Amino acid sequence: MTIPLLTLNNETTMPALGFGVFQTPPDATITAVEAALQTGYQHIDTAAAYQNEREVGEAIRRSGVDRADVFIETKIWITDYGYDATLHAFGKSARKLGVGQIDLLILHQALPGEFTLTIEAYKALETLLADGRVRAIGVSNFMPDHLTRLRDETSVVPAINQIEVHPYFRQSDVLTANAEHGIVSQAWSPIGGITFYRDGSHGSTLDDPTIKSIAAAHGKSPAQAMLRWHLQQGRQVIPKSVTPSRITENFDVFDFDLTEDQLAAIDALDTGVRGGPEPDHITRETFGLEISEA
Repeated sequence: MTIPLLTLNNETTMPALGFGVFQTPPDATITAVEAALQTGYQHIDTAAAYQNEREVGEAIRRSGVDRADVFIETKIWITDYGYDATLHAFGKSARKLGVGQIDLLILHQALPGEFTLTIEAYKALETLLADGRVRAIGVSNFMPDHLTRLRDETSVVPAINQIEVHPYFRQSDVLTANAEHGIVSQAWSPIGGITFYRDGSHGSTLDDPTIKSIAAAHGKSPAQAMLRWHLQQGRQVIPKSVTPSRITENFDVFDFDLTEDQLAAIDALDTGVRGGPEPDHITRETFGLEISEA
């Protein structure tokens, strides 16, 4: 099966479906990534803060899949923001991954309280892009006002903005801002993870009656229906799992289409309640993490 490609704003192409390793322990990462690559995934999303870049690189080498056929994405953590620090952080990630060029390098958070550091970090990404050490650059968890501030002080429009998007938290305002800037929306937690209702209680999108009904109509699982919802609305998705059967299931989403009414029904499930941390509350004091050299 051939995964459809998305064309980013600098003409780099990226698989529409990727494989994520957030919260995957290092000792499980190699097995999971190898399984994903053997299934047919061609994009692996990791991050310096996940502390499993080394294992991602090892899995790619063990898989036997040609490096040119794997799109590698990683992220710079906030403790490595600043122009020189971010250039150094690229070197740390590249060494751990065992590659000379990273396909997509993004800033992990907006760090709005110290946005000058964010701007300098992004300018370092621009330098890496100009030098050919990365093929595309982007951001993660940037809200519309963050994108506007970035645009006003830098030269290269981010290729992607990786944000929390799932049926219970759609972030329509961010999706709209991304589209207006020509930025691809990349969904982390695309099938929900920890999801909340408006009353503060939480449950799983996998158990939602609307999603289950739509999935059943196509002979698919709720997870597959949600991934299809993202793909048909133009988002890139990075589901994660360490279970081989689920890795395979999440890949099998290109042989059916949701109707317009079904897409709208999933849209209507939005609660407006975020599951992850509030982007404006991210600070180096509360979320500081030292990224090792090796």
